Amino acid sequence: MMLTHLETCRVEIPLNKPFKTALRTLETVTSIQVKLTAENGLSGYGAASPTVVITGDTADSIEAAIQEIWLRIKGKSLDDWDTLMTIVQRGIVGNTSAKAAVDIALHDLKAKALGVPLYKMLGGAKRQLSTDMTVSLDTPEVMVEDARRAVDKGFKALKIKLGNDSEMDLVRMKAINSVIGNRAAIRLDANQGWSRKEAVTTILKMLDAGIEIELVEQPVVSHDFEGMKYVTNNVPIPILADESVFSYRDAVRLVQMEAADYINIKLMKTGGIEPAMRIASFAEEFGIKCMIGCMMEGPIGIAAATHFGCARAQVSFADLDVPSMYKTELNIGYKSSKGLMVPAEGPGLGLESCENPDEISKILF
Repeated sequence: MMLTHLETCRVEIPLNKPFKTALRTLETVTSIQVKLTAENGLSGYGAASPTVVITGDTADSIEAAIQEIWLRIKGKSLDDWDTLMTIVQRGIVGNTSAKAAVDIALHDLKAKALGVPLYKMLGGAKRQLSTDMTVSLDTPEVMVEDARRAVDKGFKALKIKLGNDSEMDLVRMKAINSVIGNRAAIRLDANQGWSRKEAVTTILKMLDAGIEIELVEQPVVSHDFEGMKYVTNNVPIPILADESVFSYRDAVRLVQMEAADYINIKLMKTGGIEPAMRIASFAEEFGIKCMIGCMMEGPIGIAAATHFGCARAQVSFADLDVPSMYKTELNIGYKSSKGLMVPAEGPGLGLESCENPDEISKILF
C-alpha cells in the first residue's frame, strides 16, 4: 500500500483559561495536523504541537520538517514498516514533534488497514486510563480554587505546577492541602524550576508540613542528571523524569544512574509511538513505572497518547488532562469524563467514529 499524498493544516484551539507553568503561559493550543493518504484512498491522521521551551519546535519548523520527512517516505509502501520507521526517525536530526506527527499518522493508517483500534494493535493492555488534572501556576488563592474545582469534577489526582519561587511554592501547597486534604492524590511538577538543593529542601519542608505527595516531576533542569540523582537519593518521594527523557538513550542513562524512579513518556518528546514503545519496553525490563503525558496538544495528539497508554501495562500514570482545558469540548479518538480517558473503538485512532460530526469538522481535513 503505497503512500501517495500528504496534507497539513494548522488549527488553533482556545483554552477556557490561561495555562501557566514555570516555563510559559498559553491561551490557545496550536496543532499542526497531518493527513497521510495511500494509493487505495485510506488516510491516517497525526498531529504535533509546538513547545519551544521543551522540544525547541515552533509551528513553522514543524511544518517544514514534516515536508522534509515526506520527501523521504513518499512512494514508500506501508508494508515496508521497519524502513518507514527508520526513515522517519533518522532522516532528519531532532524535530521530534514533526516526527511524532508523521509517526502517529502512519500508525493510524496501519491500524485502519488491519481494521483494529490502535490501542489493540499496540498491545491492548487496558481499556481506560485515569488522568490527573493540572493546576496551573498562579497565586495560592487561584490555585486552591482550581484544585477544588478539579476534585469536584471527579479527578482523583492533581498535578500541581510549581517551580518559580520555592518559598511561595510552600505557601501554595499548604493552602491547597488545607482544602483538598486526602480527596485526591497530589503530584508536583516543578518544570525544571528548582536547583537540586532547593528541590530537596522544598520537598522535605512540604512533607514536614504534613502534605502527602505521590510523586515529584522534573525538579531540576533537564540536562542535570546528577542533580536528578541527588534529589532522588535525598527525598523519600518518587521522582518522575520528564524533560530529562526524550530518547531511549536518555532512559537507559537515567536507569543506569538510578537518577529517577519513574519516566514520563510524551510522544512529542520521543518522536512518536514507535520510539515510545521502545522506552516502555525498556522500562518494563527494569520494573520502572511510566506515565503517559502530553504537551498542550490538540485532540489528535491526545488520542494517540490515550491509545498508547492503554496499550502498555507499564504505563501506570496518565497526565492527559488537556481536553478538560479546551473552551469547547472535543472528544475525538477518545472519550474524556471525570478523569477517565477511554480510547475510541473504531479502526486506528477512531477519529471518524466520533459521535458528533461537528467536532470532526473542526479538526479533520
